[in-house]
Amino acid sequence: MTANAFPWVEVAVAAPLFFAGPVALLRNPWLATRAAVVGCALAFVAAALAWATRTTGGAVDFGSPFRLDELSGPLLPTVALVHLLTAVATSRRKAPEFAPARFLIAFALRLAVVACPTPAALIALLAADAIPPFFDLLARGRPTRLYALYASSFGALLVAGQACAGAGFPSVAATLFVLAALVRGGVFPFHSWVPSLFANGSLTAALLATTPLVGAYAAVRLVVPIAPPGLLAVMSVLSLVGAVASAGMAIVQTDVRRFVAHVVVSLGSLVFVGLDVHTPESTTGALALWFSLMPAATGLGVVVRAVEDRWGRLPLTGHHGLADRVPFLAVGFLLAGLSCVGFPGTVGFVAGELILDGTIAANPAVGVGLILVTALNGIALMRAYGSLFTGSRTAGAPSLPVTRGERAAILVLIALLFAGGLAPQPGLDARHRAAEALLLPNAGGNP
Repeated sequence: MTANAFPWVEVAVAAPLFFAGPVALLRNPWLATRAAVVGCALAFVAAALAWATRTTGGAVDFGSPFRLDELSGPLLPTVALVHLLTAVATSRRKAPEFAPARFLIAFALRLAVVACPTPAALIALLAADAIPPFFDLLARGRPTRLYALYASSFGALLVAGQACAGAGFPSVAATLFVLAALVRGGVFPFHSWVPSLFANGSLTAALLATTPLVGAYAAVRLVVPIAPPGLLAVMSVLSLVGAVASAGMAIVQTDVRRFVAHVVVSLGSLVFVGLDVHTPESTTGALALWFSLMPAATGLGVVVRAVEDRWGRLPLTGHHGLADRVPFLAVGFLLAGLSCVGFPGTVGFVAGELILDGTIAANPAVGVGLILVTALNGIALMRAYGSLFTGSRTAGAPSLPVTRGERAAILVLIALLFAGGLAPQPGLDARHRAAEALLLPNAGGNP
């Protein structure tokens, strides 16, 4: 069997599940975490080979619900990479609370989601993907009611939308799918579960449940192909209002986890705005922002987790002066954050320019809103950086050196952000082809 005739997508999805069982039996948390890294690495290699096989035109359909196209081709290895680097960056001190078996199951579900274009199977996978964070909260003895409410609402809306689509009511189905996508994306007014999950659950689980933007994927597959222009316009307005509100909330947060949550929600909402404006430039920009946000937000979260590992959950009040103790983490936080808000030289800058140009051409008022969101997020970022890393050194626990895993993960993520910014054309060409496919009538198929 040649490489092109091998089911790489199926292997990528199965690899984390294969390792989840043995990992759950290991009593040593550090050994279990290292085994999870191996499973993630195998899944990433398989995902990268699946993308390469599709790019060369040699992919074979094995009859499974998984299939790559212009959107999911690069999305699959990107999702795999951020999971792999998050696992690599897990220190020995964090291993007891890492829950590697649950991490691997959630990882496999997300890979299955982004590799599945078939609406019926996708709806089942989307509903299943919302379950692991609930068990994370449950295992930690934290409140689950709010998350359970939103997760169950998300699943119910998906099922109802599919039923309406099958009964011949596409407009009703599109409305229900829009609501489901907004709930899963944490877009206003369905945003409260995201900061709550970040504050109460594992930072790793919360970060990886939100940064792949599963809600945006649901919108692309289920909403964009069948939604009328008026419904997309309403979705765009709600997303923009949510982006502004979340950016404003990020500025006033005193909890660093909630700050990260609001930044992720705000920038994720901009992806919805670009998709809903429905022009080639805005859609290309939205997809580029989607791909830039994953490594940027993951890098931000990895740095915050490393800080917590050493000093606990520091409040964003006063100045903690950590730059003197861990300058590498200070630089990593700043560079990842600057990419989030589109600093020149990073992939976020290219994505922001595209989405802004396409949106202003279609609706200048929305374009002004995008500028406001970027400015507010930039202020929030610099405020958080100033609070955590500037000022005189304060008394506290001794500084622990940055681990090799943390250093490797942050360096790879930062390198990706700047490589995409300094040589953006290959990535933009791929995103433009995906945007053209989405803008075709009935692209992606009707549910």
